[in-house]
Amino acid sequence: MTTLREQIATNVLTVTKFRELMRDMRENRPNDDLELIRKAYEFSQRYHSGQQRASGEPYLVHPLEVALVLAEMKMDAVSVAAGLLHDSVEDTSITIVDIRKEFGEQVAHIVEGVTKISQIDFSSQEEQQAENLRKMMLAMVDDIRVVLIKLADRLHNMRTLEHLPPDRQQKIARETLDIYGPIAHRLGMGKIRGELEDLGFRYLDPIGYQQVHDAVEARRKKGEQFLSAIERELSDKLREAGITAKVESRIKRLYSIHKKLIKQRISVDQVYDLYAMRVITRSVQDCYGVLGIVHNMWRPVPGRIKDFIAMPRPNLYQSLHTSVITEEGTSFEIQIRTEEMHRMAEEGIAAHWKYKDGPVSVKDEERLAWLRQVVEWQRDVADPNEFLSTLKI
Repeated sequence: MTTLREQIATNVLTVTKFRELMRDMRENRPNDDLELIRKAYEFSQRYHSGQQRASGEPYLVHPLEVALVLAEMKMDAVSVAAGLLHDSVEDTSITIVDIRKEFGEQVAHIVEGVTKISQIDFSSQEEQQAENLRKMMLAMVDDIRVVLIKLADRLHNMRTLEHLPPDRQQKIARETLDIYGPIAHRLGMGKIRGELEDLGFRYLDPIGYQQVHDAVEARRKKGEQFLSAIERELSDKLREAGITAKVESRIKRLYSIHKKLIKQRISVDQVYDLYAMRVITRSVQDCYGVLGIVHNMWRPVPGRIKDFIAMPRPNLYQSLHTSVITEEGTSFEIQIRTEEMHRMAEEGIAAHWKYKDGPVSVKDEERLAWLRQVVEWQRDVADPNEFLSTLKI
């Protein structure tokens, strides 16, 4: 039985997160129906009352965290409300009929789709797993918001995976690396994909994760100093050339490093893009101008120049990539893209929900281009096992 002190602490925690959610929505989607979100929160609060997560936190924290991820994606109020309600049919006495009556057809349709995906068992035999993946693809085509909510759900579950027993951690981590990471990649959602993969790696192969982590940390201080100097030098050159751009730096994500070490059988010091710069410009013309400046400053690595602006990746990712070597022999990668390309690279299909007025319309031609791509991907592969392999490319 919970004490009064525990009840107060629970209320403070959930109310604080709800206020954060509403603040994000007012900032990102001021013209949306924010009362729909308030109503969904109160509904979820009522029916999840008394439930706890494995962490000991009130269950309501989970749908709130999922909604916060969706708000960060700048999704619409219908999606965020569905995120708050996404577990209600599976984990409470609520039915889809109740959701439809209280929140309308759109929210009910999305919640029903998420519920169906949640019931898919991806740990089954490979052929059945592939068929289950087809079901997820069909749900994606039906309403892409279903899969976006499921990705947000999986992200928060991975962030709190430490509270589950090791066998459950391994199962969920494997599923994340095999299914959810590749789906995020296919949808161009680089930011979520990166976090999902690193978390999956951490729990599926803790020894391998720690080895890569320690190797990167041992080089971090020197690497950050190197990147800081390169960032200043490049920023100065761009200013001299009259190009307005934002210059950022990063150290490669752990799971990406791990895959490269395994595939190429090399050491961390041999990873050419361990260190990377990103230049975000205002125009495509400036992207190519920056590329010329970069190649005048440092020696390009043969075969490492890739023009994804002229020839976008299948998930519509666009950027110029080049790897260069300093006079001291240190190699690093530079990605050059416009602000719009950067937004698409980080958020993928979710970026299409950032528009100015009216409810989300999946009939919009630009959004349909993404959905058609998913449909063709799902239809083109006849063999279930080949389909499974295709997803993981």
